[in-house]
Amino acid sequence: MLTWLADLSHHFSPLNLFRYITFRTGGATATALFFVFFFGPRSIAALRIKQGKGQPIRTDGPQSHLLTKKGTPTMGGLMILSGLIVSTLLWANLASRYVWIALLVMIGFGLIGFYDDYLKVTKQTHNGVSGRLRLMLEGVIALIACYAMMVVGPPHATELALPAINGYVVDLGLFYPIFGAFVITAAGNAVNLTDGLDGLAIVPVMIAGATFGIIAYLAGNAIFSAYLGINFIPGAGELAVVCGAVIGAGLGFLWFNAPPAQIFMGDTGSLALGGLLGTIAVAIKHEIVLAIVGGLFVLEALSVIVQVVSFKLTGKRVFRMAPIHHHFEQLGWSEPQVVVRFWIIAFVLALVGLSTLKLR
Repeated sequence: MLTWLADLSHHFSPLNLFRYITFRTGGATATALFFVFFFGPRSIAALRIKQGKGQPIRTDGPQSHLLTKKGTPTMGGLMILSGLIVSTLLWANLASRYVWIALLVMIGFGLIGFYDDYLKVTKQTHNGVSGRLRLMLEGVIALIACYAMMVVGPPHATELALPAINGYVVDLGLFYPIFGAFVITAAGNAVNLTDGLDGLAIVPVMIAGATFGIIAYLAGNAIFSAYLGINFIPGAGELAVVCGAVIGAGLGFLWFNAPPAQIFMGDTGSLALGGLLGTIAVAIKHEIVLAIVGGLFVLEALSVIVQVVSFKLTGKRVFRMAPIHHHFEQLGWSEPQVVVRFWIIAFVLALVGLSTLKLR
């Protein structure tokens, strides 16, 4: 929205800054941070009153959680999404269709997560929206988004790129929206599974957001993309502003989510942020790199899949508890140890993901 100020730069030259994605990304980060930080206490107080007992805590999990986390309100994702949306609308170039597609996916996934959180809080149960219905709704939203990106994107929008290889490898054609929808849906649910300890999910989300912000900026620039040998995606650079808003909103939320958490992100935030990251990865044609940068989320999701399959086939569990962060808690790691060490893993994986830009 503020990009129109650049048109007045002939009257006041400093306004020319609003033409630059880097400047607006910084502005989006700061705006989202202060928005969440300022409205955070009021939001937490309101959610605590509305929810009463707060989010139900798993009785089969670490017993310390029953004492320290009981009564903590959830749906903190509303704080994150509000700051992210306001910041993006202010600083992004709203002529970019990628920005709107990313926001709409985030809002759609957020609404699904909100309803899931609502059912859990009001019924004081872990059974929210059925898994099958939730996946179907997410899949429909993601499929529509991928089709939209295929229509508005460049001629190679249906082609798949691999890290360390110049150009594209295979054209998926009409199957690409299905592949893209899988990436977006998987990302949303993987982040959702990671959100189980104070601060565990939001920092890796910010790390992934920063990584894809850099890649989006480079992919949206014809000169930089040609130099690095990555595929040029016209208009995708504006997604860097969205990623900046993710970082700012995430930092603001972390202030209140740091141990001991005053509020939980809930499915409202984790599904929405995961879906947003997946959408950005699909838009900038770095779907495979998402599996590297978001490797922590992949690990969490795989631990649940392996645990379920193993138990159904053999009656035995591979991990003491899934997702895998609870496994390490059961091994004796303290919650801060698990969280910080997983943050380190997320940071290292982000560096590995960025390194693929030069392995071409």
